[in-house]
Amino acid sequence: QVQLVESGGGLVQAGGSLRLSCAASGGTFSSYAMGWFRQAPGKEREFVAAISWRGGNTYNADSVKGRFTISRDNAKNTVYLQMNSLKPEDTAVYYCAARNTVVVTRSPASYDYWGQGTQVTVSS
Repeated sequence: QVQLVESGGGLVQAGGSLRLSCAASGGTFSSYAMGWFRQAPGKEREFVAAISWRGGNTYNADSVKGRFTISRDNAKNTVYLQMNSLKPEDTAVYYCAARNTVVVTRSPASYDYWGQGTQVTVSS
C-alpha cells in the first residue's frame, strides 16, 4: 500500500508561485508513474500534469502549459509541481496520485493511490 502526502499549498496572489510536494511511502516509488490533479468546488477532478517513472516523459494539461512543471526525485520518493504565473482559475484542491505502472496516463480513474490533497487559493 502506497501512502501519498501533499504539502506546499496556500494562499498566493495572481502572478505568484507555489511549489507543491508529494512524499510517497510504502511502495517502490521509482516504479510508479505519478500525476497531479486538481478539483475546484462544483467541478470534476481534472488532470494537471504527469511524469513517467524515471522522469523522462512529462505531460501537462493545456491550461497549465508554460506555467507548471512536474518533476520527481526518486532518491527522495517525492514528486513536485512548480506552479508559476498563477491565476485565480488555478484555485482548487491539488492531489497527487500514483499509478502502479511505468505508463503515464491523464485519466484519474487509472491511478491506484491518492493523497489527501492540498488547497491552493489564488487571489486576484
